[in-house]
Amino acid sequence: MSTFRFEALKETANRKPVKVEELDKKSIIFGSNVFNDKAMRQFLTSEAHKAVKNAVEHGTKIDRKIAEYIAMGMKEWALSKGVTHYTHWFQPLTGTTAEKHDAFFETSFDGSDPVEKFGGGQLVQQEPDASSFPNGGIRNTFEARGYTAWDPTSPAFIFGTTLCIPTVFVSYTGEALDYKAPLLRALTAVDEAAVAVCNYFDKNVRKVTATLGWEQEYFLVDSALAASRPDITLTGRTLLGHSSAKGQQLDDHYFGSIPTRALNYMRDLENECMLLGIPVKTRHNEVAPNQFEFAPIFEETNLAVDHNSLLMDVMQKVAERHAFKVLLHEKPFAGVNGSGKHNNWSMATDTGINLLGPGKTPMSNLQFLTFFINTIKAVSSNEELLRASIATASNDHRLGANEAPPAIISVFIGEQLTKVLAELEGVSTGKLSPEEKTDLKLNVVGKIPDVLLDNTDRNRTSPFAFTGNKFEFRAVGSSANCANAMTILNSIMAKQLRDFKKEVDALIDGKEMKKDDAIFNVLREYIKETKAILFEGDGYSDAWAEEAAKRGLSNHKTTPAALKAKVSESALALFEELGVMNHVEAEARYEIELEEYTKKIQIEGRVLGDIARNHVVPVAIRYQNVLIQNVKGLKDIFGSEFETVGKEQISIIREISEHISGINTQVAEMTEARKSANALGSSEEQAHAYCDNVKPYFDVIRKHCDKLELLVDDEIWPLTKYRELLFTR
Repeated sequence: MSTFRFEALKETANRKPVKVEELDKKSIIFGSNVFNDKAMRQFLTSEAHKAVKNAVEHGTKIDRKIAEYIAMGMKEWALSKGVTHYTHWFQPLTGTTAEKHDAFFETSFDGSDPVEKFGGGQLVQQEPDASSFPNGGIRNTFEARGYTAWDPTSPAFIFGTTLCIPTVFVSYTGEALDYKAPLLRALTAVDEAAVAVCNYFDKNVRKVTATLGWEQEYFLVDSALAASRPDITLTGRTLLGHSSAKGQQLDDHYFGSIPTRALNYMRDLENECMLLGIPVKTRHNEVAPNQFEFAPIFEETNLAVDHNSLLMDVMQKVAERHAFKVLLHEKPFAGVNGSGKHNNWSMATDTGINLLGPGKTPMSNLQFLTFFINTIKAVSSNEELLRASIATASNDHRLGANEAPPAIISVFIGEQLTKVLAELEGVSTGKLSPEEKTDLKLNVVGKIPDVLLDNTDRNRTSPFAFTGNKFEFRAVGSSANCANAMTILNSIMAKQLRDFKKEVDALIDGKEMKKDDAIFNVLREYIKETKAILFEGDGYSDAWAEEAAKRGLSNHKTTPAALKAKVSESALALFEELGVMNHVEAEARYEIELEEYTKKIQIEGRVLGDIARNHVVPVAIRYQNVLIQNVKGLKDIFGSEFETVGKEQISIIREISEHISGINTQVAEMTEARKSANALGSSEEQAHAYCDNVKPYFDVIRKHCDKLELLVDDEIWPLTKYRELLFTR
C-alpha cells in the first residue's frame, strides 16, 4: 500500500478551513504598511517630502543630505510599527524576488551604546553579492560586487517585521542585473515620446504614464498532496499522471461558488494585499478545477510590476497558513487549462486622459486614433520581439494549446473598429480638401464613441486584443515577471511614437500639409502597412497558421526559436537608441534566458527519469508479480485450460512488461540525449538540443507511466492521482 499517498489524502480530508478575521474596511487599512504619501507627510520634513514627490513625478535626483532625513523618517515610521530589520528588495534575473535583511540595531566597537541606526547611505545603496545571481557573462564568478540602488518611485513597505525598500540591481560596472532597471528606462522613453505626440493635441500635457492591470491565474493544491508528488515539489508541475474522468468538461468550475478553504485563503491574502497597498479587486474561480484568479485596479506600470512580484511571494507565504501549495506554473496539469497573466496596458496623461479611450469630440478622437493605430504599428513592426518577451519553458506548454493565444502574434480590434480603419484608409491620399476633412472628422471619427466601448465581442484566441480602452496582452505566462513583457511593449511603443512624430513633422516642416492633414496621412499609411497583423478569427485553427505564414508572420512555437529576436540587429539598435539596454545587457539577458530554459528542461528530465524508474516501475513489477502468482495458481487448478481462464491476466502481464521496457529504454535514451546536449559548447546550442532532442522523450515516457497507472492496483499506486489533486476540498 502506498502509505505516503494515503496518509496525505487522509490529512487533506481532515482539513478545516482556517478562520480569517476582517481587519477593517478595505478603504481604511489600504496601504497601512506602505510608506506612502500619508506616512511621508507625518514622518518627513516638508523639504524631504517634496524631494521624494519630485523624484516620483519629475525624475529629480534626491540629494544625499536630503536622503539622510528621508531615512530618518522612514526608520521612525518602521519602528513605530514594530519593525526590526530592513532590506533592499529587488528582482534579479532569477524570476523571483531577493532580499538580505539587516537589523536597525548597531553598537560601538566595544559592544556598548546600542542604538537603532539607519542612514541615507543605507537607504540609497547596498552591496549584495552579484556573482551568485544570473549575469549572462557580464561578470566573472570571482567578481562579486554589485549594487542595489533605491527606487523612490515605488514606495517602501513592511512585511512581517522587515522594512522592504524597492531597488534596482546593477553590476559593479553599471550594467543592469535585474528586471526593474530596463523597465524604468523603457517607461521614461515612452513617457517622453508620448508627451511629444500628445502636444499635437494638448500643449498642457507634461507627462504620460504607462498603466498596467495584470490578472493573476493560479492553482491551489493541498500542501500534503503536493508534498507527495516529487514532480510538483521540484518542478512546479506534474510530469506524469492520467487525466481524471471528470475534468473541466462540464464547465462547472468557472465563476462557480468558491470552495470555503479557497475563499478563506483569498480573504487572508486580500488582507495582506490591502496592508501592502496592492489594490486587488476581483477574485473568482477559473476554468480548470482548483484554478483561481486575482485581478487588481490599474496602476502605474513600475508599481504594478512590483506589486505583482510581491503578490506572487505573498501568495506562497499566506498559502502555508492554509495548508495550500500555490502553483504558478503555466501548465501544472495536463488535460485542463493552464494559467496565464493577462497584461492590460494603456497610457494616461497628467491631464487625466486615457490615450486609448474614445473621446467626445473629433479632435480627441484624432488623438485616440493616433495612439491606437501607432500601437498596432508598433506590434506589427516588432511581432517577433513581442513574442520573445513571453518565451519561457513553462509558457511553451500553454501557447497554442487551444486554451491560450497561439504563438503567432496578432492584434484583434473588433468588427466596428475594423470598419473605422477601413473608412480612414479609403480617404484619398495627399492634401485633404475642406470637404474631405469635414466628412472624415464628422462621419468617421465622430462615430467612434458610439461604437467603441464594449460594443464589440472579445476574442480569447487573440494574443494582443483591444478591449474598449486598453490593449490586453493575453499571452504572458502566470509565473512571469510582468517587467519582461512591459519593457518590450513600452520600448517598441516609444520607438514607434518617435518615428511617427518624425514623419508628421517632416510633412509639416516641408510646408506640404497642416498638422491635422499630416497626422491623417501618416495614420492612413500605417493602416495600409499593418493589415497583416490584424486578425479577427479563430487563432486556434490550422487555417490561421497557414494564413499567418502567407502574411509573413512568425510562428515560433518554442522558446529557443523565439528568444533569438531579442538579439537581432533591429532589437539591439532599438534598445540602444532608447537607452533601455546596451548591447552587453541585451545579449546577457539572451544568454540567461537560454540557460534558464536548458536548466528547467534538464531538471524536469532528471525528475521524470527518477519518478519513472524509482516509483512507477517498482510498483508495476510488484503488481505484475501478484498477477503472475495468480496465473500460476490458475495453472495449478485448471491445468492446460489455464491459458484460457487466465487470458486477461496474461494480457495485463504482457502489457505491463511492454510499458516497463518502454520506460527503461526511453529513460536511458533521454539520459544519453542530455549528456550529448551538455557537451555542446554554447548556450544556444544546448537550449536547442534540449528542446529538440531531450524534451520529446517526456511525452513518450509519460504515456507509458500513465498507462501503467490505469493497469496497476490503485491501492499500491505511489503517486497522488489527478482526481485527488484537483478535486479534494
